[in-house]
Amino acid sequence: MPKKLKTYQTSLGFYDQAIAAPSMKAALQAWGASSNLFHQGVAKETDDPDIVAATMAKPGVVLRRPVGSDGPFTESAELPADLGEGEGKPRRRSKKRPAKTAKKTSRKIDDQAARKAAAAFEKEERRREAERRKEEAARARERARQQQAVAAAEAALDEARREHEARAEKIESERAALDERAEAEQGRWDKQRRKLEEALRRARE
Repeated sequence: MPKKLKTYQTSLGFYDQAIAAPSMKAALQAWGASSNLFHQGVAKETDDPDIVAATMAKPGVVLRRPVGSDGPFTESAELPADLGEGEGKPRRRSKKRPAKTAKKTSRKIDDQAARKAAAAFEKEERRREAERRKEEAARARERARQQQAVAAAEAALDEARREHEARAEKIESERAALDERAEAEQGRWDKQRRKLEEALRRARE
């Protein structure tokens, strides 16, 4: 006799998914899940009458609807309406204005403008170079600070490890001495106990 179908629901990717299946295991296999979604709390059995009716009309078929919506479950659900909003729209190309024809100037003015532009370029180059050197110096200081911090942390770790090992060695040595004392005490007691037990036995005779 076939098992009674139940309706299970989960959310994967862009879709809520539902299916009528005989067990959670069957539902997971139909969804292609690699982990137990039920144990993770992202899948459940549902008794929603609309969802149950839809899945029971197509048992074993994974039905979908856009995630977060309350619409009907179908075999071919559309993607969420707000997905990629504002993307994919054709961009208008801005029309380039025709370049204005440069006015003719005397050679003296042209040379003066060229020298002024060259000086401005060199000034900007020097400014950029100074900025680069400043940034490199800042990065070098940061690297040195980081290396110093790492070295200090490593030294502290090494020191703590050596201290721990020394303490552990001392404890182990003390433990060995205690074990030796305990063994000696046990031997002494065994010898005394046998002697006293023998005296008690003779006294009872």
